[in-house]
Amino acid sequence: MNVFAPISSLMTDHKHLVTVGPEESLFKVKEVFDTHKFHHIPVVRFREIVGIVSRTDFDHFIGGAYKFDEDRFVNDLRLKRATAEEIMTTRLGKIAPDDRINVALEIFIINRFHALPVVEDGELVGIITPFDIMKALADEKLSDPTSVYDHVNTPE
Repeated sequence: MNVFAPISSLMTDHKHLVTVGPEESLFKVKEVFDTHKFHHIPVVRFREIVGIVSRTDFDHFIGGAYKFDEDRFVNDLRLKRATAEEIMTTRLGKIAPDDRINVALEIFIINRFHALPVVEDGELVGIITPFDIMKALADEKLSDPTSVYDHVNTPE
C-alpha cells in the first residue's frame, strides 16, 4: 500500500455510507448498528456532517437498557424518545479526499480517533477508519509470494 496515495483510494464513499440525521431516534441508530458491522454512524444535516455516533457512545447511553429483567416496551420507548443529537460527538477531526493516507494515520495515532469524516466543500463525501487501512494492508498481494520465505532457505 502506498501511504502517499489519496484518502479517496481507501475511504468508504458517500454512495456506500449509512448516515442518520440529528433528529433520528436512537431506536433507528440501534437498527443501523444491528444491521451493519461498522462502529461509526455519521450524523448529517443536508450532507453536512454535524457529528458521529459511535457504537461506544450508543452502548454507553443504553447502559443496560436492554436487561432481561426490564420491560422491553420501556427500553424501546426510551430509544424512540432520545435522538442521535443527544449522544453524538460533535468535535470531529476531518480530512479531505485528496489528503494522503499517511496524514490519516498520523491523526489516528496522535488523537486516537477511530473514524475520520472525509469532507469536501463542506459536504461529507466519505469516511475512513483504521480498519480500512488495515484491510488494505491485509489484502495486499506480493508480486513474488515466495520472497517472504527467502530468508528461511538462505544458508548461513
